Amino acid sequence: MMNKKILITGGSGNVGQHLSQLLLRKGYEVVHLSRSKGKNPKIETFLWDINTQKIDEDCIKDVDVIVHLAGAGIADSRWTAKRKKLILESRTRSIQLINDLLKKHPHQVNSVISAGASGFYSDRGDEWMTEESAPNKDFLADCSIWWEQAVDEALALGLRVVKFRTGIILDQKEGALPKMATPIKLGIGAPLGSGNQYVSWIHIHDVAMMYLKGIEDENLQGAYNMSTPNPLTNTELTKAIARTLKKPLWLPNIPAFLLKLIFGEMSAVVLGSTRMDVHKIMATSFKFRYPDIDSALQEIYE
Repeated sequence: MMNKKILITGGSGNVGQHLSQLLLRKGYEVVHLSRSKGKNPKIETFLWDINTQKIDEDCIKDVDVIVHLAGAGIADSRWTAKRKKLILESRTRSIQLINDLLKKHPHQVNSVISAGASGFYSDRGDEWMTEESAPNKDFLADCSIWWEQAVDEALALGLRVVKFRTGIILDQKEGALPKMATPIKLGIGAPLGSGNQYVSWIHIHDVAMMYLKGIEDENLQGAYNMSTPNPLTNTELTKAIARTLKKPLWLPNIPAFLLKLIFGEMSAVVLGSTRMDVHKIMATSFKFRYPDIDSALQEIYE
């Protein structure tokens, strides 16, 4: 089991960094595939360029498992046509580049573990989404479908494929939580839109542990929802953050029309309601360390 070699794309991102550290502690050899040289002396970085479709062929040498995390941030800037193209192609063309390399070169890779998105289901009200639920019909869903299809091309190479449809990752420094916590710390926090939209969230520790499970448990195959068993409404989550930070919430909800005005189509990220069911991953004996919001936020802010 130990001393397997893991290649991570998007290794310099938040999830990639947490997973890399976890794998190194567990005795794995970790290498990254990146646009620029990494800073960690324990991790060799191979270079690729998705735009020019160049890749260092040595990146797959002696690799057992590929973890595909590369992709431009969904909520980093307004969704222009150019931005949407980047969001999609940074996910699909990157894994296609790797699959093409695997087709051409001898290798010992046996599994591809990929990030996916809760955006597959997108805005579904208070309905519970299982891995069998049909995808939605908007940009987030289309992007998720094409992403998963690109990853699934590895099945034709006889590889095991696992896709984690990831909810909102809670971490102190990166992602959604700092954006939500900052106005609350300033005393101007408020729920968004109706506040009734569901947020399927997960602590960064449990994210890294679920990827480890995907790497180590070869019975895992196909899509899994990556979220806690306890999704919250936007109002509940906002109140929980305020409670942990010991800050009052006194402002009215920020109206949906205002968010649409500011963020355009990207407002779907915060106004959409996705309530993911995680019985499938729990049936594999995976245990969440932070299944409830209070324990998750206490760990993050203590």
